[in-house]
Amino acid sequence: MISTTVRSCFPVAAQVVADRAEEINKLNVFPVPDGDTGTNMSLTLGTVVREVQALPADATMDDVAHAITHGSLMGARGNSGVITSQILRGIAEGLCDAKDQAHPTPADIAHAWRRGVKVAFKAVRKPVEGTILTVLRDVSAKADQLEKTKGLGCHEMLDALVVEAYESVARTPDLLPVLKENGVVDSGAFGFAVFLEAFVNAAEGKAGAAATDFKTTVDAKADVSAKVQIELNDDWEGSEFRYCNEFLFKAEKPFDVDESLAYLATLGDCELIVGAYPDFKVHVHSNEPNRVLEYMLRFGQVYEVFIHNMDMESHDRTAKIAADQAAGAVEPAPAEPRKALGFVAVAAGSGEEEILRSLGVDVVVSGGQTMNPSTADILAAIERANADNVIVLPGNGNIRMAAEAAATACEDARVAVVPTKTVPQGFSAMFAVDPEASLEDNVAAMTEAVSVVRDGEVTTAVRDSAATDGTPIHAGDVMGIQDGEITVVGSSVADVTLRLIERMQDEDEGDSLTILAGSDMDDDAFEKLVSAIEEAQPDLEVDPHRGEQPLYPVIFSIE
Repeated sequence: MISTTVRSCFPVAAQVVADRAEEINKLNVFPVPDGDTGTNMSLTLGTVVREVQALPADATMDDVAHAITHGSLMGARGNSGVITSQILRGIAEGLCDAKDQAHPTPADIAHAWRRGVKVAFKAVRKPVEGTILTVLRDVSAKADQLEKTKGLGCHEMLDALVVEAYESVARTPDLLPVLKENGVVDSGAFGFAVFLEAFVNAAEGKAGAAATDFKTTVDAKADVSAKVQIELNDDWEGSEFRYCNEFLFKAEKPFDVDESLAYLATLGDCELIVGAYPDFKVHVHSNEPNRVLEYMLRFGQVYEVFIHNMDMESHDRTAKIAADQAAGAVEPAPAEPRKALGFVAVAAGSGEEEILRSLGVDVVVSGGQTMNPSTADILAAIERANADNVIVLPGNGNIRMAAEAAATACEDARVAVVPTKTVPQGFSAMFAVDPEASLEDNVAAMTEAVSVVRDGEVTTAVRDSAATDGTPIHAGDVMGIQDGEITVVGSSVADVTLRLIERMQDEDEGDSLTILAGSDMDDDAFEKLVSAIEEAQPDLEVDPHRGEQPLYPVIFSIE
């Protein structure tokens, strides 16, 4: 049965991609490094595996296709993950059309690939040659050709399609100059070929399910290897847009997908909206994540929001490659000894992360308001801290439960959570650390330090509402948030910030103010704001920094 084959082989192929994720990541130079392609593909496939494995034993191919469609949509990460989800959806739907589910034919396989091409290309507004889509189309064209070959069985056809996939991957540098310039093949295309080969090997019972004795496949893979010489590339200029924005979207009223895609295209590139009403996955590269979210919130709810800084990820990739090349054949260094005390914090901005690390935080998890990391994310960070005792600073009230769950789940270290609600509270907590003190004493001291910190945040309203005192708030208004309550409403970030600080000083005068500029505030505007604060509050010591946090142009704390 087709459904049985898919259910048994999909997890095997997904695991092969997971095992080779770092190899795929290192090829990632185009369209833009929006996260790591191998990791994103692996996460997408992993979600599908969980959905497929949850099906009952008598599940039909229609059931399997639904699980693949739903799992890949919900789990899709990054541009490569979203496109992969649509390829999987199309091929699965095509397999459902086979008349004899117990005995599929080469014609059924060719039909499934044609369906995969149709669905995937429909999802991408501006297909680029030399990417995963090119390989998909080439393999489909090969399937159409083989379908007409008399006496050809499904196994022989699948082997030939694997060969075509690798040969197509090897051709990607000839279609996309940036690949040839950097000595690589397309990462998404290579990951797709790896998945296809592993799936076919598993279906045919080949040992290891990751390599084949089929001579022409070996030749094709050798051709790919000959074109891959990983090079350092620390001057990436593949896109003018810094942030990869991706999130799930539940529509609450009808909206025009094409019209929405056209609007998102005015904010960035690589825009995708895939799914079916009311559940969609949205992906776009933009310099203004707030505007992306504000637009989609007009039509429904957004959740599981991920915003990645692609500039930073590109530099991280370069650093990893440089480290690998420097290591050469040298034996890896022995693992560092575990520390007595380690720290994990959650932050959204690169500037926030830099400050936290300078204060002694070992691992910073990317996340914050609307970008809440999972329990698994925080647990993995705790393990990376490599300490017998670990203190977690969630930096947001919405993340506290996930942090506490991770602390409970950790078996290799004693973990405590200091319930910081903002990143500046985390700064104050770290200043209170005594490396020689016990876990309990440090938690007590840090919690006390946080208790005297008062916080202010400035952001823009995405829908009509009302302030704490009943003042009307309209979409687009600037809001000042004091300890979780909207207390100031205005039309400019500078005005609202000044009024919010004045209000907080009138209530309880502080001595120092730490203020962080978000990614939406440029240096000139920030300098003018700091000068205005110093003029209005001459007795307040102002400590300005660039936090680079999204959505909130200003975050500050007063002590």
